[in-house]
Amino acid sequence: MKADRLLSILLLLQTRGRVPAHELADRLEVSVRTIYRDVEALSASGVPVYAERGRHGGIELLAGFRTDVTGLTADESRALFILAAQGAHAALGLDAALGSALRKVMAALPAPYRPAAEVTSRRILVDATRWKGGPQPAVDLDVLQDAVFADRRLRLRYRHSGAREPSTYTVDPYGLVSKAGVWYLVADRRARPRLFRADRVHSAGLLPDPVKRRPGVELADAWEELRRQIEERPGGIDVTVRVRRSHLDMFLRLNASSLAELPTPDSAVDGEDDRVTVRLSYGVVREARQLLQFADALEVVSPPEVRAEMAAAAASVTELYQRVGEARS
Repeated sequence: MKADRLLSILLLLQTRGRVPAHELADRLEVSVRTIYRDVEALSASGVPVYAERGRHGGIELLAGFRTDVTGLTADESRALFILAAQGAHAALGLDAALGSALRKVMAALPAPYRPAAEVTSRRILVDATRWKGGPQPAVDLDVLQDAVFADRRLRLRYRHSGAREPSTYTVDPYGLVSKAGVWYLVADRRARPRLFRADRVHSAGLLPDPVKRRPGVELADAWEELRRQIEERPGGIDVTVRVRRSHLDMFLRLNASSLAELPTPDSAVDGEDDRVTVRLSYGVVREARQLLQFADALEVVSPPEVRAEMAAAAASVTELYQRVGEARS
């Protein structure tokens, strides 16, 4: 609708200042000629807007002019109040700012929209954390935020999963990403994208050097590249297991990220225990040790090295409890 487009132009100019006509046309998916007609319509309605031609030209509001209109529809106003990733705001120290911003938005909303927006905040909640994910350690994001917003390099002391001691890295940060309640720093190290889990950062310090990012690469680009590498990474080891049907639902939930394929209804194995064949994929043999939590409700069929790893792990556990039992008797 033309009225919505005129309001969008007004709000964009109020937020951005001078904007080239072709950029407005791209944003609003209309022609440049339509944008100039819209500018004439705004001017005729009393909005002090003007256009300047030329290389550095654009469309701009008269200096000092502002409008109090929010331009929000009923659905847009409700959407603003579905801000359930509250843990993210708390981790960034923005809980108070969020509350203040929402109060200002509420005050600016047209009166008919306010009740719906208020009810939405009480009726809709989004919890980004997984079930039984365990308590997340407290994460200090202050230095990481400082580096991100100041465009400075970072010196990290970072402990990798399975490592006893942290390693030291100098990185060029792109930004922070919250994935399912877990914070990650996306950064380049030696011009290659890397992902650092924030709760494994032992210490971080800003360096005086400006950040050196790859030209044309933004946070979303670097994150997409890393996400694709993780999700599309081929598993190093294919593992076939047999799971008791009574434990199958829980097994599939807990091992969803390692499933090579979903079991079909005819995957049941003839014979004892009514077991179902499931195929998994792991990066290294040792990762399969997590299957021990299913005890005798699961049997590893192949490959032999994973069977040997499971037997060795089970023997170690047995030896531990025998040793503890003898010491206490």
